[in-house]
Amino acid sequence: MKSFRYLATGLLLSISITACNKIIDIDPISNIGVNAFYRNYEETKAALTGSYNGMQKPLEYEWMLTDLRTDISKQGVANSSTPINFEFNELDMFTLNSAHDKVYQYWISTYKNIRSINYVLKSLGVSYTGGQTTVGEGTAKMFPQQKNQLAGEALFLRAYHYFNLVRLYGDVFLITEPVDPEQSKKITRTPLAECYQLIVADLLAAKDLLSQSPYVSTSNAEAGRATSWAAKALLAKVYLTTNRASSALPLLDDVISNSGHGMLPSFTDVFSINNEMNKEILFAVRFKAGGFGLGNFMANTFAPSSSGSLIVNGDGNGYNFPTNDLDLTYKTPATGSTDARKNVTMGKYNSKLYVKKFLSQVLVKLDAENDFTVIRFSDVLLMKAEALGFSSASVNLINDVRSRAGATDYVSGDFNTGFYKYPTDGSVNEINTADKFLTALLNERKLEFAFENQRFFDLVRTGQAITLIKNHFSVEFDSHYKAYRPAFTLAELQSHLTTEKLLLPIPQRELDANDQIKIVQNPGY
Repeated sequence: MKSFRYLATGLLLSISITACNKIIDIDPISNIGVNAFYRNYEETKAALTGSYNGMQKPLEYEWMLTDLRTDISKQGVANSSTPINFEFNELDMFTLNSAHDKVYQYWISTYKNIRSINYVLKSLGVSYTGGQTTVGEGTAKMFPQQKNQLAGEALFLRAYHYFNLVRLYGDVFLITEPVDPEQSKKITRTPLAECYQLIVADLLAAKDLLSQSPYVSTSNAEAGRATSWAAKALLAKVYLTTNRASSALPLLDDVISNSGHGMLPSFTDVFSINNEMNKEILFAVRFKAGGFGLGNFMANTFAPSSSGSLIVNGDGNGYNFPTNDLDLTYKTPATGSTDARKNVTMGKYNSKLYVKKFLSQVLVKLDAENDFTVIRFSDVLLMKAEALGFSSASVNLINDVRSRAGATDYVSGDFNTGFYKYPTDGSVNEINTADKFLTALLNERKLEFAFENQRFFDLVRTGQAITLIKNHFSVEFDSHYKAYRPAFTLAELQSHLTTEKLLLPIPQRELDANDQIKIVQNPGY
């Protein structure tokens, strides 16, 4: 990222060990220089482990750039005078500018990890030219099977990062090998289509390089590393995002039929710290409590402020407030079937909602055990429903997910007073048109993946972001946004959200740091 992107003293890499069956680094070593690379399997694997742990830092900011800019999360303290809440307001209400600190922090932490991944790939002889990712001779000497495994994992991680960057920022700087700060200043933004070309090429290579052994064959020591199944699922989402549903379907069918992954009977068990990397999890960013500096921040960050130790030791910051709209979307009537996901996802303290999904008890603040799920099997099922479009088969896939959450067969009554599976014969006006199918699908994804940083991408991918976020402003205006001072009208609030503002600005620090070429800013900033 210009002079910030590739500092020679950048992200620390580390010696890897296995602790409690988690990928973890404890003893950091300095990063290597641009012209030096890893020499063998042990060094390269240790560096790659550092890249896995480098996925943690962007997550500190990702929820702000995704869920906070949707209808499931808001800055919950109107008229707060704290600087961080001012920053949250700008994201929540789409009034930010290119100098926004958290927009920059996500950008720089992601590019730092891409830099580390590129060192690994270069050492393995992996190159990208002409839309193709290939594996050749590198400085690191090892058996072919070892090289393929490490290369596949690194390519998955790079594709994951770039996929997030392009969905948030649009055209980005496509860096596929280590470069020094001065070289980086001569690199301009790459058109979106070419960025996606790299993402697809990396994932196509990753799915073929990585082992296709079923989930049951995964050893505890390797749990959490990228697999061919994770690469196929992520590639399917890329295809859905780029309007290639027909290309996504065979990948999703392969994962469903052959991966050995599947849904757990209990939604609660999916997120239990005693059941991590279970069969439902295709990929997760791993965290490790214990004072190593690798614990999850979410328990304390999302717990209610001034709750002391009633929710989690060390109190909470009270960030990432669930919206009233989300609260009411979960069907939990006094009688009849209820949605079991709500109590796992969110709680209430002193009338304020808070996020529970990644909350476990801590000994040290910001040091929870919880992994952060990236791809789950229920996502694979709902992606297949999306790829199929409106049909009885796709409605049944939605019902599979609803059933696990506690939905019962519909006989008669009102969907507002019970939690039912959808009839597939159109006997109820719940899903009998393509538009209603899309509404039901997005609703299910909203309930299933709340606070997993998927909602914003789902809304943009399906073209529903403007409509549903403006509707959220309308629903919550009287109860929340109306209390802000200076006052503004609902129409003024809604006017901030435009198609241009769905993309974040390229960080101003990135533009200002480059004294070689002019970098074009995204429209609207």
